[in-house]
Amino acid sequence: MMVQALDERPRPIDRLTMHGAPDAPALEDRAGIVTYRDLDRMVGAMAAALAGRGLGRGDRVATWLGKTRTACLMPLAAARAGLIHVPVNPLLKRAQVAHILADSGAALLVSGEQRRSSLHEGDVPSSCAVIDESDLSGHGDVMTPSDADPAEIAAILYTSGSTGRPKGVVLSHANLWLGAIAVVQYLKLTSADRTLCVLPLSFDYGQNQLFSTWAAGGCVVPFDYLMAREVVKAVERHRISVLAGVPPLWTQLSEVAWPPETGALLKILTNSGGRLAVPLVRRLRALFPQAALHSMYGLTEAFRSTSLDPALIDAHPDAIGTAIPFAEIMVVKPDGNIAGDGEPGELVHAGPLVAQGYWRDPVRSGERFKPAPPESRFGGTAVWSGDTVVRGTDGLLRFVAREDEMIKTAGNRVSPTEIEEAAVSSGFTSEAVAWGVPDDALGQAILLAVAMKAGDEEAFTRFLKQELPNFMQPRRILRFDTLPRNANGKLDRAGLAAEHRA
Repeated sequence: MMVQALDERPRPIDRLTMHGAPDAPALEDRAGIVTYRDLDRMVGAMAAALAGRGLGRGDRVATWLGKTRTACLMPLAAARAGLIHVPVNPLLKRAQVAHILADSGAALLVSGEQRRSSLHEGDVPSSCAVIDESDLSGHGDVMTPSDADPAEIAAILYTSGSTGRPKGVVLSHANLWLGAIAVVQYLKLTSADRTLCVLPLSFDYGQNQLFSTWAAGGCVVPFDYLMAREVVKAVERHRISVLAGVPPLWTQLSEVAWPPETGALLKILTNSGGRLAVPLVRRLRALFPQAALHSMYGLTEAFRSTSLDPALIDAHPDAIGTAIPFAEIMVVKPDGNIAGDGEPGELVHAGPLVAQGYWRDPVRSGERFKPAPPESRFGGTAVWSGDTVVRGTDGLLRFVAREDEMIKTAGNRVSPTEIEEAAVSSGFTSEAVAWGVPDDALGQAILLAVAMKAGDEEAFTRFLKQELPNFMQPRRILRFDTLPRNANGKLDRAGLAAEHRA
C-alpha cells in the first residue's frame, strides 16, 4: 500500500485508509494499536461482511454505538461496500432512534446488547435487521478500496432534533473527502498528530476528527468520558496533540487542573457548535499558550464555513474568521443584496462542501438549500444558514445570532449572545443562555438561565444593570448548577425555552 499525497480531487471516502504509512498507527484504543495496513484490512473485512448480508448498493446501514472500533470503521466500511452509513447518536433514546430508522429506511441496525434491549416492539421497521457489532468482525473475504463516484451518497447525518424531529442531512463522498482535506489544510495537521476523539461520531464535527486525522496520516484515539478530568488524563496517557470541543466542554476543561507538562502536549485546539465567550477564550489562551486555538463556525448542511486564524484570536476573540478551503461565504441582506462591511446579513455558504439536501424531504430542503446569489463564483445550490453575521472592515466575520433566536423586545432586535456574554463576563457564571418569551406589552420579555458559580444573585443582577441597557435586562434569571446539554454536548437552548415559556 502506497502513502498518498493530499489530493484536492474528491475520492471515495474509504480510500482514507491509504493516507498513512502502512506501519504507522491509525487508531489506538483499549484493545491496542491499529496500523494503516490493519485499518485497510479491517475496513475491507467489515465491508465484505456487510455485503455478505445481502445488502444492495445504496441501502442504509445504521450504527447505534459508543466509540467502539466498529463505530470508527463503519463510515469507511459502509462506503466501501456501496452502502449509506447512518450513524445514530448513542445518547439518543428509543423513540428518537425509531424515528431515524423509519425515516432513513435503514435495512440494518448495528448496536450493542444494552441499547438493543432498550428498543420496544415496533421501534424497528420489519424491513430492518438488527445485529450485534461482533457479527461484523469478519474473518473471510476482504473488499478492496472502492471506485465509487464521489458524487454518490455516502452518509446521512441526523441533526440533534432540538427543534422538531431530526432531519437527515445527505452527504456525498465528495462532501466528506473535501471536508477532511480542508481541515488538514487550515489546521496544518501532520502524520505526527494524535487526535483525542471526545465528540460524538454521529456529529459531523465529531466524525471529521477521524477523517481529517486519517487524511493527514495521523492517529485517532476514540474516547468516551464522564468527567472533564478524565480528558486531562487521556491527553497525558496518549500524548495527544489535537483536541476538538464545543463551548460547554471547553468551559469544563478550563475549570480543571492541567499539569503544565500535560497541557504543553496540546498543539491544536478547535471549537465549533457555538461561539466561545471572550472570557473563555482568555482562559484557554492562558492555560494553553503554546496551542493554536481555532474558533470556527459550521452547520451540518455545509459541514464547516469559517475559521479564525489562531494568530488573530488574542486581538479578535469575538470573530469566527474567514472562509475555509472549498467554501464561499457571502453575507446577504433581507433584500437579496450583498451586505457591506458593518452591515448584518444572513450567512450564505456555496461551494462543494454544501450537502445534497435533507433525506426524502423536498419541502424542508427547499427552505434551506436554495440557489446561490448571482454574485457567487460557484453558483448552483447554496445553504442559506438562517444565521445573522456581520463582516468587519478587517475582513473578519462575527456571529450575531440565529434569526429564529433573535429577541424582539420593546421595538428592539436583541442578540441573545450579547446578554450571554455580559453574564459570563461578570465572573459569577461560566455559562448562560438567553431567550425571549411572549409578552403583551414588550412583544417579548427576556429570560436568562445561568450556571452560577460564585457570589449571589443580587450582585449578579446589579452587574447586568450596570452593563446592559434597560431593554436588554432579563425579566427572570433562572439559576442552575449545570445548564442542560443536548445529545451533541451543546447547550440545550431549545429545550430550556420549551420548558420555561413564561
